[in-house]
Amino acid sequence: MLRKLLHSLIIQDPDEQAAELYREIIRHEARVGGRLFGPVHKQVRREFFCLDAHTWVWYEEWTDKNGRHTITTRYDVRPNGVLKAQPGHEYGYIDTDEAKRLYHAVSLYNKHVDAALYGLAA
Repeated sequence: MLRKLLHSLIIQDPDEQAAELYREIIRHEARVGGRLFGPVHKQVRREFFCLDAHTWVWYEEWTDKNGRHTITTRYDVRPNGVLKAQPGHEYGYIDTDEAKRLYHAVSLYNKHVDAALYGLAA
């Protein structure tokens, strides 16, 4: 992680440098977020992260006897509710129970990411 961070600082173009640093931070936060709900097996890649001020992403990738599988769930937080996008499903608002679970996940994410990456205790 530190090597990649230092590499991003060597980049000459300030815009490119900022973009690379942002991507590295998101990747690291995503790994921390992916461990919130239990251990991640070696065959599984799980990520949960905040993409921007209004978008949360849950990504999971795994391989089994049937091959490689991936699923990406995007939550778009709007003033009147949360929209959920997932391949093969209709784009629409989530119900109250799922919204509560997402709120809980976001709270855990903020607490764990702050502690793991920024040394801030909640």
